[in-house]
Amino acid sequence: MQDPISPALPPQQLLQLLLEDDIDAALRGGLMAYQPAPDDALLVAGYPDLPERLQQAQQRLRRAWAARERYQARAARLARRAAEREARRAPPVTPDRKPALPPAAAAILARAKAKAAGRPLS
Repeated sequence: MQDPISPALPPQQLLQLLLEDDIDAALRGGLMAYQPAPDDALLVAGYPDLPERLQQAQQRLRRAWAARERYQARAARLARRAAEREARRAPPVTPDRKPALPPAAAAILARAKAKAAGRPLS
């Protein structure tokens, strides 16, 4: 069983994947789990800065992921505000009812109903 803290690939392979710009493979290989060891700088000839390079890649990815989260949160916030603004603009939805009569027409109708019912007119 693989130790969950140590990366799946050795540091020199992680560096090779980064140099080939294969970030996805480096991530699958355990880039984000990489912890520098004292002898890592000696593993790859010509790359004494291997630990720093891998840690810089980790930092760049963390910053990019944080930026993506901020962007998504901002987009959701803007969408929510736009929906709220649109809801305020739209007239309230009412069930289909007959339009109310103007006051003069309502008075005439009331008098006609009263006359038909045999009540005295007001």
